[in-house]
Amino acid sequence: RFAASAGKKAGEFYTPAEVSELMARIVDPQEGDDICDPTCGSASLLMKCGRLVRERSGTRRDALFGQEAIGSTWALAKMNLFLHGEENHQVEWGDTIRNPKLRTSDDMLRHFDVVVANPPFSLDKWGHGTAETDKFARFRRGTPPKTKGDYAFISHMIETMDAVTGRMGVIVPHGVLFRSSSEGKIRKQLIEENLLDAVIGLPPNLFFGTGIPAAILLFKRDKADDSVLFIEASRDFEAGSKQNHLRSQDLEKIL
Repeated sequence: RFAASAGKKAGEFYTPAEVSELMARIVDPQEGDDICDPTCGSASLLMKCGRLVRERSGTRRDALFGQEAIGSTWALAKMNLFLHGEENHQVEWGDTIRNPKLRTSDDMLRHFDVVVANPPFSLDKWGHGTAETDKFARFRRGTPPKTKGDYAFISHMIETMDAVTGRMGVIVPHGVLFRSSSEGKIRKQLIEENLLDAVIGLPPNLFFGTGIPAAILLFKRDKADDSVLFIEASRDFEAGSKQNHLRSQDLEKIL
């Protein structure tokens, strides 16, 4: 029910299970990792990462962190985590861009081994007014446009990646790949810093409430080379009556 009503308000999109599965497997969470989703919704993506660690190591030696702007959804996330026995978690309620709550004792942004998110697509009124004076310098590569917050979330996530082990996956609308002006400048800077590792084009109509195709951007601190891998996966899916689905063979092919 949450998934069906999402998308109609506040740009909320529930991440389909197979997309969460794909992202979790690519970022490859390990035992002892700190894992964060700064727009965690009902925490499904976070829990997929936690489950992978458990399946591989047989332990719950990981820590899950999240933040969610909508109070009722934050409450859902907390319930979801408790019901699945994920006791080692910290999920905060608040606006990640205007007021990031996951901080260190000296009031700096906390860093994580794995950062994953499905942020609201092209969020209007994301907090442009406060970006110039952001005390965490998250927008030093450029300020995203007033009416499209995609790069605000990407910039935030990059600043919270661990300087050595950090790896990140984020779901974005296609415009993020080619829109110009300030977004073009940020994109160029990310390439020059050799942070972007891969781009995966997903099929259309995978998400509840929107038919637009999306892409997964993968970033990494410790890259082996300076190339960017592009994967065109938009034609491999199973068509459904309301939504398309990624089958297990589609996931394997991408992986």
